Formats: sequence, structure tokens, C-alpha cells
Amino acid sequence: MNKPRKSASPATPSPADRSSSSADHRTSPTDRSGVHPVDRVPPAGKLTLLSIQHVLAFYAGAVIVPLLIASSLNLDAATTIHLINADLLTCGIATLIQSVGITKHVGVRLPVIQGVTTTAVAPIIAIGLAATGGEGGVAGLPAIYGSIIVAGLFTFFAAPFFAKLLRFFPSVVTGTVLLVMGTSLLSVSANDFINYAQGVPKARDLAYGFGTLVVIVLVQRFFKGFVGTIAVLIGLVGGTAVAYILGDVDGEKVAAISSSAPIGITTPFYFGIPVFTFTGIISMMIVMIITMVETTGDVFAAGEIVGKRISKHSITAAIRADGISTLLGGILNSFPYTMFAQNVGLVRMTGVKSRWVATGAGAIMIVLGLVPKAGAVVNTIPSPVLGGASLILFANVAWVGLQTIAKADLRDGRNAVIVTTSLGLAMLVTFKPEVAQVFPPWAQVFFSAGMVVGSICAIILNILFFHVGRRSAQRDEQGVVALAGGEPVSLHDVNNMSRERFVQTFSSLFNEQKWPLESAWEQRPFSSVADVRLAVQSAVLMAQPENQHRLVADYPSMYELITAEDTYAASISSDSGSLALHSASEEELAQLKQISEQYLAKFGMPYVARLAPQDSMLSIINTGARRLSNSAQQERLIALSEVVEIANERLDILLREANPIRREWQMD
Repeated sequence: MNKPRKSASPATPSPADRSSSSADHRTSPTDRSGVHPVDRVPPAGKLTLLSIQHVLAFYAGAVIVPLLIASSLNLDAATTIHLINADLLTCGIATLIQSVGITKHVGVRLPVIQGVTTTAVAPIIAIGLAATGGEGGVAGLPAIYGSIIVAGLFTFFAAPFFAKLLRFFPSVVTGTVLLVMGTSLLSVSANDFINYAQGVPKARDLAYGFGTLVVIVLVQRFFKGFVGTIAVLIGLVGGTAVAYILGDVDGEKVAAISSSAPIGITTPFYFGIPVFTFTGIISMMIVMIITMVETTGDVFAAGEIVGKRISKHSITAAIRADGISTLLGGILNSFPYTMFAQNVGLVRMTGVKSRWVATGAGAIMIVLGLVPKAGAVVNTIPSPVLGGASLILFANVAWVGLQTIAKADLRDGRNAVIVTTSLGLAMLVTFKPEVAQVFPPWAQVFFSAGMVVGSICAIILNILFFHVGRRSAQRDEQGVVALAGGEPVSLHDVNNMSRERFVQTFSSLFNEQKWPLESAWEQRPFSSVADVRLAVQSAVLMAQPENQHRLVADYPSMYELITAEDTYAASISSDSGSLALHSASEEELAQLKQISEQYLAKFGMPYVARLAPQDSMLSIINTGARRLSNSAQQERLIALSEVVEIANERLDILLREANPIRREWQMD
């Protein structure tokens, strides 16, 4: 953990940093006409080209979801084409809802693109198979859409209360859900490798899958910028082109291109009246809660990039838009929706901040959704090519889960039980899906997919370990929460504190800069420790750029931290676990020093990161080298996130020291 410097004088901002502070990161950076860059409308020609670029970056991730679902549910070509077009049409509408907005309460009005979330793939497949006795087919779609409709309504109405629900979904739960989701979905990719050959893999079929995988990896390795963002699209197009040249594309699917109508539109409830199943609804609601967490992060990232302050109202408006879009997905024969992170990255890369570019991309998607031939072309992608692309996508979901889990206290045995038990049960069901047949029909959907089992297990175990029982975290949050001058204080005490007393009580959360605590104090009353965390987080992320810069500059660089004297290193180790700091070689220290100096020169602030127990010198060096390639806007957001993580860990330490029950549990 980072500790205070002896001197807390802020570093001098670089010219690029000063420029971004004066233009991009004000509360309301406007041009001479008084129009914020987000609201400017580019010329028609430029708007069209920029919108097409967003569609290209988004396209592969969008169409791969209906393709995977159709493949797993054994849907015919006509149904698959219909799902693809319905998906594109609803993606366009969802993007318009988010970028243009419906009244001031729905839609975040930022340059973001909406697409189908891969989080929903496994439960959707499970619901469809459970509704048809494992056979799949169109008969399972009404149950899927019934669950999606209810999940969309739940998301819309839960948006204002999401902060209170968030306490049940800490990083160990959301990370575990993403981990089991990604690993469970790898079986879908494996099936695509072999289904192309009617269950018997052939050398050529496997070559398509692995060839697609290699192309995607090589594009990501040797190309950066926009080309790197469409690596999956390049792999899909290249693999399909080779298969077509060699005569390995399904002839019926090729014929469907010419036989498809030039224009067509999906109609509400095309596959029948929705069917509402309790287990299906619960599983989709879990998906949407995870999606709310993802949306919150994407909104903060987009707001930082375009220079718009993100408030609780912004998050609520964005989540409500997700809810309405998901509701429309259930009505218009599509699936749940969320923001696409790759398009947020594209905004950062291009520097084009206008939300009307996203609106233009939404309009293009609507047009594509009205052209069945476009869906028919996508449907020609051979299964092994699709398997090669989805393998990377799903493995990346698991990787994000691991990154999220790493934010939790890995020394806490309770977190270990949550992750390992959930992952173990998820893999059991993934490898042996016939386990579901032991249970009555109404309960089989809970056990028919590893993602569902793992998610429910993580949520229940988190509640069991942290929210109920004699040693519950809930009791801690309602009782002693901090130490002030050696004396324990409760939430009731905190809510009645003066500003000065509050800052004094929680002063250990930050170094010399205490303004985040002053801002957090204004958000009282707090109903739990989770509210204190959220108040501190929002204070940091929504502050003026000048204050944010001073806050980051108040922390030592990673080189300063790791080369500290023994007594200093011991205090770090006691906070964050053994880091084997003394095992660093001279070469590694020289590399870290060079990276820290380059970082300071480029961004005008120290290279700050939270040290976790699993960190090594190599990971610290690699992370620093990777962060050097970021823009000033993105890196400010990352640095602030690291400061928030440091504050979160210090709060945990404060709680353990203040509460003997919590401390006793930690020592078990």
C-alpha cells in the first residue's frame, strides 16, 4: 500500500496535461459558441465516416451473440438470420436511447454504443434448453424472451436503488461471476469446433478454428489503434473468405443470401407470446445486475474521456436506458443490452467526443437490421471460424473476472471459499450437465448451466459470510466502523460528526490531501460502510481536475515505494502482504526507475498503483510499461482508480483495527 511522502508538493503538470485540464476535463468544457464537444454535430461527410468506423468496431461483438445462441439451440438458418437482424435493429434503437436520450431521466447522452452483453449467453442457452427438454429449437425462445422482458423492467426500476444493491455485489462476487461465465462459455466455443463436422473433428475444420485464433492474436500483436480494435472482425472475415474459396461454406446458407428478402423487419413477439418462468427470470436478473456494474464503469470511463462530470443521475439515466433497451430486446426478439467497452476505447483513441457520431452509428445499425441479406451473409460464417473467435472473447471475459477478483482481499479466507466453491460447482455442471436431471423440472434451469450455478453460489456465499450470522459484516457496518484517536465510533456517530471530526476519523485513507473526505462528508447520512466507500469514490472521480492531479501527485511513485528503507517496506508488507520486495534485481530496479521517470515526464504525475499480495516486480514493470502507452485522459482515470483502491484497502484496515469481531474473524 502507498504511504505518505515526506514532502507532498504536487508535480508540475506537463503541457499535454495542462491542455487536457483546461479543455477536456472541466465540468463543462465548451467552445466559443457555448456548445460542449459532446453536443457538437460534425459535418455530414465526417459524421458518416466516423459512424461507420464505430459500426465496424462493434459489429463482430454484436452478431456473435445471436450466432452462438442459435448454434447452441439448434436453430435453423431462417431463424438465425431473423435473430441477427432483430439484434442489429434493436442495437441501433438502444444506441439512440442512450446517446440521444428520452427525457432527462433516461439515457446518459454520451458517445456510447449499445450491444448485446455476452454475460447473457450462458443463461439464455440454459433457459432455452430447459424449456425444450434439452432439445433446443424455436420452442424455447418464448421462455427466453419472457425472462428478458422481466429483467429489463427490473433494471429500469432498480436503477435509482442500485447503490444499495451494490453492497451485495462486491468485487469478489462480480469477479467470480465473470470468471465462471467465461470458463463455462469455453465449452460453447469447443462445440463450434466439432459441430461443423457433425461431431467428428477433421483436420481442415480444426485448421479454420485455430487459423482464425492465430489471425486475431497476430492482429492484436502487430497492429494498434483502430485496426487492433477490429481484430475479431478481421479474423471472422478472413476465416470465412478462406472457407468460401475452398468450398467449405454451407451451400444452403449461401443460397439463403439470394433468397432472402431485400427489406424486412422483425415484428413484436415474432416467435410467440412470452413465457415467464421463475428460474429463468432470476438468472436473467442476475445477469442484469452484473451489467449494471459494467455500465457504471463504462459511464465513468466515457465521462472522463469526453470531459463530462458523471453524477448519480448520470448512472441512473444510463442504467434506465439499459433497462428499456433490454425490455425492447425481449419484445423485438433480441437480447439484453449494455455499453460496448471497445467503442468507449475508440472514442479515446480518435478524440471524437460528439454523441451524434454514436447516434449516426445507431442509425446505420437500424438500416442493417432492416436488410435480411446482411444477416444471411453473417450466417455463412463456418462453425469452427466462429469457435476460434468466440474462444478469445470468452477467455477475455474470464480474464476480466480474474482482474476483478484481484481487487478483493485475497488474504481473507472467506473470499477464497467464495471463489473456489463457485468455480468448482460451475465446472462440475459444465463438464457433467446431466447433473440437472436429478432435480425437479422447475429447478433444472438453476443446474443446467455452470454460469448460473456459479453465480448463485457466489451471491449466497457472500451473503452468508459477510451479511448474516454472529460475525457478519452487516453487524460490523451497523456497529463499530472506525477508530478516532483510539476510540471506536459507530455509523450513528459518523452521521452526526462535524466536517473536521469526520476528516480526522478517516484521515488515514489518504496522504496529505483531505478534500475527498470533506466532499464525502457532504453525502451523509450513511446507512452502511458501503455508503462511505461510495461517497469517497464519487468524491475522487467527480472532483475538479486540478484537485485530482494534486491527489495523485501526493503519492510516491512505484520506484520510490519499492526502494524504501526496511522499516518503510515492512509497513507496506503488513498492509498488502508479502511482496518479496528485496528479491528485485538491479536490472529490474533500473527498469522500474526508467518507467517511473518516463511516466512522470509524460503525464506530470507519479506512477501510482495499489500493491496487491500477488504482485511481482515483473508485473509492476509490465503494468507501468503498458500504462505509458495510454492517453493523458485515460491514464488520469486509471491513476485515480488506483488511489481509490488504496483508500478502500486502508478503510478495510481501519475496520479490522476498530472491530474486534471482524479482527477475530480475519485471524481464524
